Amino acid sequence: MRRRASLVLLAFAVFFAALSPLLRWYAFPRLAKIPPNQYQETVLEAKPATLLDYSTLTAKKVDKLTIVQTLKGNVEESEKIERSAGRDVVVWDALSYVQGPDGKMVSKIPERYIFDAHSQAPVHATGEMVDGDQVSRKGIEYKWPFLTEKRDYEYFDAQTRTSSPIHYKGTQTFRGLKVYYFEQTVPWTKVPMPKTMPIKGITPEQIAKTGMTRWYTTKRMFWVDPVTGAPVNGEEIHREEMRNAKAMGMPKDTVTVFAGDVKMREDYIASIVDQVKSQRVLVLLLTSYLPWGFLFLGAALLALSLWLEARSRRPGTPRAHTAPEPVPDPEPTPA
Repeated sequence: MRRRASLVLLAFAVFFAALSPLLRWYAFPRLAKIPPNQYQETVLEAKPATLLDYSTLTAKKVDKLTIVQTLKGNVEESEKIERSAGRDVVVWDALSYVQGPDGKMVSKIPERYIFDAHSQAPVHATGEMVDGDQVSRKGIEYKWPFLTEKRDYEYFDAQTRTSSPIHYKGTQTFRGLKVYYFEQTVPWTKVPMPKTMPIKGITPEQIAKTGMTRWYTTKRMFWVDPVTGAPVNGEEIHREEMRNAKAMGMPKDTVTVFAGDVKMREDYIASIVDQVKSQRVLVLLLTSYLPWGFLFLGAALLALSLWLEARSRRPGTPRAHTAPEPVPDPEPTPA
């Protein structure tokens, strides 16, 4: 019985030892993915900010400027692209809506971001755009890959329509989470005019004919949970200018359109941190808790199997009782 039990334990030990790497290196890359129907809204604020007053064509200080960012999963489009791409694809229809202290629209920039649901690598397909302009993204945007590494990544900037490195600057603790801090500086760059202008009747084409140009720079900062790859906090020191502004009758040739330190609103930070804390447990189950648990369980079962096998072979161990062979009847005595 001991030998039979040791063989059963040995089989279970091999099973759990083999299951450990399969979970980490086979199941996890296929099971961990962004859902195609995800919806997320984030509110950021700049307090105070400098904003162009279009009635006087001069920049003035305002108490607050609000940016509402929404990410909405487009399931229908993702399924359509998946059929041709042959892999899991997520399509995010994004919108950055900027409003002044009076609630009026300052600018709005729509985007369509198409990426691989597992790796977050961009997928180039019809419809990929920023503010109606077709783009071909390189690198990540909005989210880092699962199990983010301590290295630089290529990050796509929607204003310039280009990608550049966002640098890993170190590990920090944020609201009880160990996070990686990333930083990117986009130098002064000439960027397109928004398709939707804050003044009715004025189009980007009309402004372009005057020779006036729009320029932009920003210092972008993210605090990223390395397990899920989700940013738990973000901040931008942002500045936009109109140059050659005298062509539009402005008193100065360079006019500030917007300048401010844009930070995520506190209630949204708290909500995102709570969400990430719950999601990271699922990722850790597949990458750490279950693989290591199965490995230790397999080792323990192997040790128990060997111990039982050793006991069954130990000298002096009583053997199982066997029935004695029957004694043949004596031959009859001749008369």
